[in-house]
Amino acid sequence: MSTLTKILIVLLTISSIFLCGIVVTYVANADNYMEKYQNLKSSKDSLSKEVDSLTKQVNEKIAQKRQVEDKLNDKISSLNTEFTAMQTELGNSEREKAELLQKVNNWTSITKDFYQTNDKQGQLLKNTLGELERVRTEQIKQSKELNETTAALVEKMAIIETLQTKTKRLLEEKSELQSRLEQIYQPMGVAAAKTAPVTQQNTKAMPVMPKTNKIGLNGLVTAVDVKNSMAGISIGSADGVKEGMKFHVVRDDKFVCDILIIDVDSEQAVGVLDLVQKQPKVGDKVSTNL
Repeated sequence: MSTLTKILIVLLTISSIFLCGIVVTYVANADNYMEKYQNLKSSKDSLSKEVDSLTKQVNEKIAQKRQVEDKLNDKISSLNTEFTAMQTELGNSEREKAELLQKVNNWTSITKDFYQTNDKQGQLLKNTLGELERVRTEQIKQSKELNETTAALVEKMAIIETLQTKTKRLLEEKSELQSRLEQIYQPMGVAAAKTAPVTQQNTKAMPVMPKTNKIGLNGLVTAVDVKNSMAGISIGSADGVKEGMKFHVVRDDKFVCDILIIDVDSEQAVGVLDLVQKQPKVGDKVSTNL
């Protein structure tokens, strides 16, 4: 045999061995592929079942999610409605707050003005009380002076009454003496001369009246002594009042009486009552002219 033939035989043998190996490998691998296919098919079926189960679960979850979303949407809508209502109430509350603050400011201003007015009224009351106290003090002083003047007038009136009594007694004695003289001179045929009295007899001592028609003094009756027929008036020498003046007393435009001044002070005067139609009262108007 030639070398080439040998080489070809050897090559053929190697090729046969190689092919046998390939066939054996293929057969062995074919069994493995079938098993793998079965395994993969089983896995696929299992996965399909799992996918179906998971799909069902997903669908259930989606349905639950939609229900939850619907509930949440309803709740959100309700909350939005409540929020809108609360915003409206907040706006109303803000307006009420502004109105209340305005009222508080107004009341604060009113209270401030009230306190200021109260302070002013208090100060005015204090001043008025002080003035009243001063007037009371002055009134007490004037009343004291009037009492003293009245007492002096009463004393003067008592003296005048005593003098009038003495005058009357002297006139009676004079008349008696005149009668005796006539009895003495009558047998002799001589008439006794009648003597005129030195002082004219009056029931009351009347001062000389000065003319007051053009003076025009006005005042008020401040005191009345009915027992002694005397009265005091609210004006005196500082106003032009003089002793002997006549003042007319008027009440409600009706004549009451006259007052003949017999004693004058700087701020008041006292006189006797004359032509009494009614008893004068404190507060009646007096004037030199009717």
